[in-house]
Amino acid sequence: MPTIEQLIPHRPPFLFVDEIVTRTDDSLTARRTWRAEEEFYRGHYPGAPITPGVLLCEAVFQTGALLLAGKLGGQGAQQSGVPLLAKVENVRFRSPVYPGDTVTIDVKINEVAGGFYLMSGHMKNGDKRVLNVDFAVAWKTPEGQPTT
Repeated sequence: MPTIEQLIPHRPPFLFVDEIVTRTDDSLTARRTWRAEEEFYRGHYPGAPITPGVLLCEAVFQTGALLLAGKLGGQGAQQSGVPLLAKVENVRFRSPVYPGDTVTIDVKINEVAGGFYLMSGHMKNGDKRVLNVDFAVAWKTPEGQPTT
């Protein structure tokens, strides 16, 4: 099975998925541990750090990109294109995430329409729901054409 870095173009320090837990044709579960030494914690509520919501969302979006990379032949961004976020809606934050927390990320494809994959995702920290989000992703080939 290809590694995360073989499937999507994201790299540290902007890679927010550590491992793929399970995958089906239309869903994927991943995991991420938020490390206290990550640079953004120095400036996001110094002395009482919490993980920025935008980075939590990005982890969900990257999980969606991993799902699409597997669905589109498993070649990933290195050969077949890149995932582009096209729409974000219905984001709801429910619980903060702190340095050292390990979260589980679930995404699923709800619909494919006109080259866009309409997806939903959620993140949990143990039994606590962290966030829900609906989003759309287009997979763009090197020539710029959407892949379906």
